[in-house]
Amino acid sequence: MLPGIGIVLIFVCVFGIYIESGGKIEIIMHALPHELGTILGAAIGAYMISNSGLVLKKTPKELLVAIKGPKWKKQDYKDLLCMLFALCKLMKAKGLIAIEQHIEKPHESKIFSQYPKIEHDHFSVDIICDTLRTLTMGLENPMQIEDLIEKQLEKHHHESTGPGHALQGMADGLPAIGIVAAVLGVVKTMASITEPPEILGGMIGGALVGTFLGVFMAYCIVAPLASRNMAIHSEEQQFYFIIRDVLIAHLKGMAPQVSVEIGRTQVPSHMQASFAEMEEATSAVKIE
Repeated sequence: MLPGIGIVLIFVCVFGIYIESGGKIEIIMHALPHELGTILGAAIGAYMISNSGLVLKKTPKELLVAIKGPKWKKQDYKDLLCMLFALCKLMKAKGLIAIEQHIEKPHESKIFSQYPKIEHDHFSVDIICDTLRTLTMGLENPMQIEDLIEKQLEKHHHESTGPGHALQGMADGLPAIGIVAAVLGVVKTMASITEPPEILGGMIGGALVGTFLGVFMAYCIVAPLASRNMAIHSEEQQFYFIIRDVLIAHLKGMAPQVSVEIGRTQVPSHMQASFAEMEEATSAVKIE
C-alpha cells in the first residue's frame, strides 16, 4: 500500500508540478523512449555483468517483496512461540527421543502441521530441525549450538539481502548512465548545429532528459525499493533470532514458559503480543 502511494505521489509532484508551472511535457515525451531505452538497457546490462545468475533470478521476487512488505505478521510470531513452546515442553517432559519423529519428518509432524505458514518456510523448519538434530547427536553445549545457529543466520541474511545490495548498486550507477545518455544527445545536437535555435533548443532539452531520468530513477524508484527490501529482510531476520534465543534458553535449562518469554521480548514492538496474550496462547497448545 505505502510503496504504491509513494510512487503515485512522486509522479504527481514531479511531473504534475512541472506541467503546472508551464513546463512542456512534449519535449520529455518525445525524448523518453530513446533516453529510457538507453538508460534501462545500459543499467540492466551492467547489472547482469556485476551480479551472479542467482541474484538475477531472485531480483524480480525481491522487488515484489519490497512492494508487498514483510512476510511475518503478529499472529505468525505468536504461532512461532507456541510451536517452540510445544517442542521445548515435549523435550522437557519426555526427552530428546520424543522429538525425533517431529524433526525427521516435520511435514508429517502434528506439531509443525498446526502452523502451516511456518511449516512452509523452509529456513525456519531447517534451523529448528537441524539444531534439534545436533542435540540428538550429543552436542549439547549452549555456546557451541548458539555459534552454529549464528553462522547459519549470517549466511541466510547475506544471501537474502544480495539482490537488495545489487539494486542499490544499480541506483548508484543510474545518474552516471543518465549522463552518458545526455552526452550522446549533445553529440547528436552538435551534429545539427546549423539548425534554427528553436530546433536546437528542443534537441538540447531532449538530451537533458537523459540526465533527469538517470537521477529520477536512481533516487525516486530504485534506491527506495532497494532500501525497503533490505529493511524488510532485517525485520524478518528477527523471526529467526527468536528461534535461536528460545532454543538456547531451553538448552540452558530454563522452563518452556521462561524460554518463550525470552523469545517474546525479541518480537518487534509493533507486533509483540502481551505477556497475558502469550500465556493464554501457550496454555491452549496441545502437546503430542
